[in-house]
Amino acid sequence: MKNIISIARHIAVGTLFAVSAQTALAVEETPNAIPGGTMVSTDQAKQQFDKGAKFIDNRVAAEYAEKHIKGAINVVFKEKFGKESKLDPEDSFDLAKLPGDKAAAMVFYCNGSPCWKGYKGAAAAIKAGYKNVFWYRDGLPGWTAKGLPTE
Repeated sequence: MKNIISIARHIAVGTLFAVSAQTALAVEETPNAIPGGTMVSTDQAKQQFDKGAKFIDNRVAAEYAEKHIKGAINVVFKEKFGKESKLDPEDSFDLAKLPGDKAAAMVFYCNGSPCWKGYKGAAAAIKAGYKNVFWYRDGLPGWTAKGLPTE
């Protein structure tokens, strides 16, 4: 009987590890480029900041309220599939909150990779005809790591 219980425990533990491994694999890293836009490093994002580019924070309102890049506006990318590149018809992004000038420089960000909100927001802006779109992959974590302005 002890052997059966021991075998059952090993199977249960093995199953737990297998499920954990599948969950870990479900997190998809964001790419190193964005078609139609420019991916920027922290230093390049700071250069855009200094030039007056509009920063677009695509995180949820509570995260934005806690801390965001100084002067950024919050335009939430509501997604069904977080941590994945997949889009869904129920995803939403309010393009009306972006500047009316489609040539205006805008830097989209979220919580760094593997957060997809910044990438998806930038891609939506590009698809809508915005021409000067920057995607800041490292997002708020990269910005704060360098001690750059937040509020």
